[in-house]
Amino acid sequence: MKSKKPILILIVAAFGAFLGTFNETFLNIALTPIMHDFNVGVSTVQWLTTAYMLGAAIMIPVASFLYRKFATRPLFLFTVGLLIIGSLVCAFAPSFPVMLAGRIIQSLGTGMLTPIGMNMVLSVVPKEKMGSYMGLMGAATTLGPSLSIIVAGILLNFSTWHILFFVFAALMCILFIMGAVIIGKDKKLENPHLDILSVILISLALIGILYGISTLFSGNIIVALAAIVIGIICLIVFAKRQKKIQVPLINFEPLKAKEFKIGLSLNLIAMFTLLSMNVIMPLFIQNAMGMSSLEASLTLFPSIVVSCILAPIAGKIYDKKGGSLIVPLGYLLVFIFILLLGLTINLNSLLLIALLYIPIAGSMSLIIGPSQSFALGSLSRKLNPHGVTLVTAGFQIAGCIGTSLFTGVYSSMTDLKLNAGSAPYEAMEFAFIITLIVAFVVAVCGFVLALSIRRIEKNKPITIHMSLKSIMKTDVYKVKENDNLLTALTLINDKHISGVPVVDKAGKLTGFISDGDIMRYLSKAHPLFVNAYSLALLGAESNFDEKLKELMTLKVKDIAKKKVLTIDINTSLEDVCKILESKHLKKAPVMDNGKMVGIINRSNITHYAIESYLSSAK
Repeated sequence: MKSKKPILILIVAAFGAFLGTFNETFLNIALTPIMHDFNVGVSTVQWLTTAYMLGAAIMIPVASFLYRKFATRPLFLFTVGLLIIGSLVCAFAPSFPVMLAGRIIQSLGTGMLTPIGMNMVLSVVPKEKMGSYMGLMGAATTLGPSLSIIVAGILLNFSTWHILFFVFAALMCILFIMGAVIIGKDKKLENPHLDILSVILISLALIGILYGISTLFSGNIIVALAAIVIGIICLIVFAKRQKKIQVPLINFEPLKAKEFKIGLSLNLIAMFTLLSMNVIMPLFIQNAMGMSSLEASLTLFPSIVVSCILAPIAGKIYDKKGGSLIVPLGYLLVFIFILLLGLTINLNSLLLIALLYIPIAGSMSLIIGPSQSFALGSLSRKLNPHGVTLVTAGFQIAGCIGTSLFTGVYSSMTDLKLNAGSAPYEAMEFAFIITLIVAFVVAVCGFVLALSIRRIEKNKPITIHMSLKSIMKTDVYKVKENDNLLTALTLINDKHISGVPVVDKAGKLTGFISDGDIMRYLSKAHPLFVNAYSLALLGAESNFDEKLKELMTLKVKDIAKKKVLTIDINTSLEDVCKILESKHLKKAPVMDNGKMVGIINRSNITHYAIESYLSSAK
């Protein structure tokens, strides 16, 4: 992925991830007024969320095919366009079915937007900074569902739910413009084959399972169980087919890595809980406690701030310390405060709910980014796109199942108590507590699984990026930008090196000059001088000194390269090799927080590789 700056790609991808998850929960505050306007119940209106995540889940594996097949910029713009069109359909919807159709159109765009964005980021992120980058992506995905609550609450306080879709369409137009301007020339395209039967099988599998779960508590139990069984059968057939066909729709090879399986599972458990809680909390606050949309959103707003602050911090902690402490801590806080929320919900205090939800939603930031980094960091760059597909597809599936399960439990438990003669508030309070018990059990399972990270990281070999510090050359020869060319050429000759960094008076790196740069300049100034052999021929001429005198008194900065490719001290050896090879470089300056601390040569890597092999062979 070629771009003006890698950080700009991260900004576009993070903004896209933010809007994708923002839209998943944007309607949660508005579900109650939508139910009233279209005269539908909880089990029906929840499909605006479930169908959205279902459509996205189906499109995610297709997005992997499209990403390899088509140029990123037009594909990205087409994806954003679908979200804009779907938003406008919903905004003008005269009935619930039309609104649901608009949400499905939106979901097709979201299903492609997230994996395309993550692949864009993975194409520029070094592995040793995976935690920080995924922390920012995690902050975006966490901020999306959290911030949507407060934004929707404020908008609904002044207008109807239609305004939500107009605002979202405007935000997507901004993303469209950003993508058109920032996304540059593309990666090498492939010619993959899309297996239509695989698409049909995975669609039937997800629809069957999710429809069955959503109707298990409020519909015909036989039909629901049959749908789940059919879905599971289709899923098994789909998985077996992926092993047989040459180009699978979903490549399950990343699941062979133990770290990936654990990281993926931890991420899915967190998203399962977070997205479900973000649906149930507003419903309970509005329907049971009789609060307005704005009051419900303000109650949950503090968790937004904490989530945003913790996500990038969690990424940096993961880069330095790993996930053995931060991920279990996140799950520990989640299930403790879910338990406290359940024990105190009968106090009917909005303030207490707000305070207890802060560590619940905030702790998810300690889990989501680090667990994604733990999973994707275990894969090679070749498997990264397939890992992204599994992570993002799992993200949507976990959200679908969680939302269907939690709303199903909440709705059925409410009906059960109402039919037993309980008052509406008492029935909904009981249903909310049962839902929290489900969330508590899920979080405890996540905590137990998270403890395995410590064992894995303890037995993990020293990461390869540490080798760069030990093999790079630290006694860096350099010349000042105002030195003459003769000084640079003399240094290169005396030290038997091919080039040196150029610095200013303060010692700051400003360029790089090599023997090749000098040769090329001299050859332009003197057509006869094209290589080292021509230098001897020039020396045979009587006016040799006169011809070179002017050239050798030029300042180094006059011919040195101004744009210097540098390598961060924490870059992995694998990425160093890739950079030197792709840029056809023999060496590059190594930087640490903006300060040049060494030089890495191809010969350094060669010697290190030989020594490592010989030592391991003993």
